[in-house]
Amino acid sequence: MVDDDSSIWERSIEATETARGAETKTEFDSLLGIIIDGFVGAVGGLVGTSLLTLVLLSAAQFDAFELTSFAILSRLTGLTLLFPENAAVVGFVVFVLFGMVPWPLFLASLGWFLPGDRFATKGLPFGFVLWTGFAIGFYDGFTGLALGIYLFFTLVGHLAYGFSLGAVFDYLSERPETLV
Repeated sequence: MVDDDSSIWERSIEATETARGAETKTEFDSLLGIIIDGFVGAVGGLVGTSLLTLVLLSAAQFDAFELTSFAILSRLTGLTLLFPENAAVVGFVVFVLFGMVPWPLFLASLGWFLPGDRFATKGLPFGFVLWTGFAIGFYDGFTGLALGIYLFFTLVGHLAYGFSLGAVFDYLSERPETLV
C-alpha cells in the first residue's frame, strides 16, 4: 500500500515536471513572448527612471545634485563629440536609456539570486548596488550637509527605482504571455 502511494506520488511529480517542461519550452520559443518581456522591462525601467529623476530634481532644489552632472554620461559614451552644446541633455537621454534597457535586463536575469519573494523586494538590494556606483560617479565635490543630502536623496531615488522596476515586473509578469 505504501509502495502504491509512493508510485502515485512519483508519477504525479513526473507528470507535473513534464507539463512544466513543455509549457516552458513553448513560452521560451515564442518570439512574441520575448518581445513582450522586453516591453515589460522597458516599461518598468521607464517608471523607475521617472521616479529616480523626480528624486534627483528634488535633490537639485537643495543644491545637493547638479543636473549638469549628466554630461559625464555624454562624455563617457563619446556623444559629446556629436552634440557638444547639449552634453547634459544627451547624457540624460543616455541615463534614461540605461534605466530602460540594461538595468531591467540585469534585474530580470539576476533577480532570482537576490533576497525577497517578489521582484519588488528584490529590486531594493538591486537599487542599492546601482546607487553605490551612481553616488561615486556623479559626485560633484559636495561637502558637509550637501554631501549628506546628496547621499540621502540618491539612495532614496535608487531604492525607489529598484522597487518600482520590480513592482512593474511583478504586475505585468502575471500576464500569461510573459516570461519574467
